[in-house]
Amino acid sequence: MEIFVLLLMVAAFGAYRLKARTQARRIALLASHLGRYQVEKLMESLTQGYLRALGEKDPERQTQIWNMLAASEEQLVEQFRRFAADFSAVDLADARVSKLPVFLPEADRFFPDNTFDMRKMLSVHAQGIARAVHNEQGRAPRDKAYTLSAELFLMQHSCHWYCRSKAVASARMLARHQTPYLQLLASVDPQTREAYLAVIGR
Repeated sequence: MEIFVLLLMVAAFGAYRLKARTQARRIALLASHLGRYQVEKLMESLTQGYLRALGEKDPERQTQIWNMLAASEEQLVEQFRRFAADFSAVDLADARVSKLPVFLPEADRFFPDNTFDMRKMLSVHAQGIARAVHNEQGRAPRDKAYTLSAELFLMQHSCHWYCRSKAVASARMLARHQTPYLQLLASVDPQTREAYLAVIGR
């Protein structure tokens, strides 16, 4: 009995070390590409700007803020497009993401049919962000900001899913943005949602 317990402890410790090493490798890989661009800085600037615009009572001043944010939105489109193109050069083995709700070490390698390609996912997000910014649907500034925010949060969810797991990604979205995963998915542009679901095979 003691040997059995000891073996379980050794196996659990080994699985933990493998999990930590795998997640650290993925985080480093994503960061090595993302760090070349100003995506995170632009996202933070836009989020704060949207809150400022939405809280402005003077319509003229509010319009000025929306117009000022347009340049940052265009920069974000270009920066994220370049980031997604850069990440597309990653090997498929490193781009696979397990669709299991929780992280299991090497699940993406042992069960490749139950994975999605992060390279394709980032391309979906790049197109969604560009679509929201260019606003061919003619959404009002408030609705445009809402849609673009949803696009950015869903992209963040995908990045957390890639580095950790779907469960962790969803928990972080709920904690940081008070938005459940399904609500987030329902809030993006319909074309983004359709392409996103196609990538994850739903």
